[in-house]
Amino acid sequence: MLSISGRMRTAGAPAMASRAVVWRRALHVCCAHPGPLDRNRPATPAPMSEGLRMDRRRVMTSLGLSTGLLTGLPNDAGAVQGSIAGRLPGAGEPDDEGFLHYTRPEGKSGGHGVGWSEMPRYSLVIPSGWEEQPVSIADLGGTEIDMRYSSPDEGALSVVVAPILRFLDVGFNANVTLSDIGSPEKVLTGFAPEITGSPISEEDVIRAATETKDGIPYYQWDVKPHVLVSATAVGNRVFLLTITANGRQWRRAAPRLRRMQQSFYVPPLAA
Repeated sequence: MLSISGRMRTAGAPAMASRAVVWRRALHVCCAHPGPLDRNRPATPAPMSEGLRMDRRRVMTSLGLSTGLLTGLPNDAGAVQGSIAGRLPGAGEPDDEGFLHYTRPEGKSGGHGVGWSEMPRYSLVIPSGWEEQPVSIADLGGTEIDMRYSSPDEGALSVVVAPILRFLDVGFNANVTLSDIGSPEKVLTGFAPEITGSPISEEDVIRAATETKDGIPYYQWDVKPHVLVSATAVGNRVFLLTITANGRQWRRAAPRLRRMQQSFYVPPLAA
């Protein structure tokens, strides 16, 4: 639900008050003078019939309810949307090394296609002090972005959850891995818009590696200037973690950023 801003409410209150006075005066005149008005003598209220009294009560009751609803609106600085997808808490308390252990909240909403299977609850560690950010279709990744965290001192991260259909024509109950999709180069090229917003050439890749966790292959890249990427595929989705930093943030937090990259994990589907 959208709430009207406090500024709009404050500015509209005098106008509503003026209209209420006009309506009351008009109602009083109508009820007091059933016939033509004599401008040469003071207005003397005439006795109201029961029908007019009831009509006046209905009008005044409606007016009171309408005014109460308008003046009772919350005093917000702007329009505020209620439920925001992607904002459920998923991080616990920091460990002894200052990292939060994030696991995707069960039942969290997201724009990942109607009729998809249940979302695997991916996890990673996030440095203490990072804060979750609202997702937007204006972000790199658009409606496929599932989560964002950032720190002004250390960098930013996002997780994109994309349909496997971007690469393969598979059925609803498919269980695809990155090996089924193709080489690391193919996957990196396919997700370049989400990672950097532009094509990624071979010269942009500083490091490329593969590893296996619970039998599922993961691809990892270091991309110029300071971008760390980890990707895997489970079920009918591809999961992509992207971590970005500027030069100052990289000098300050490079080991912590790499720790996040290494920690990214998506559990395999239950047999």
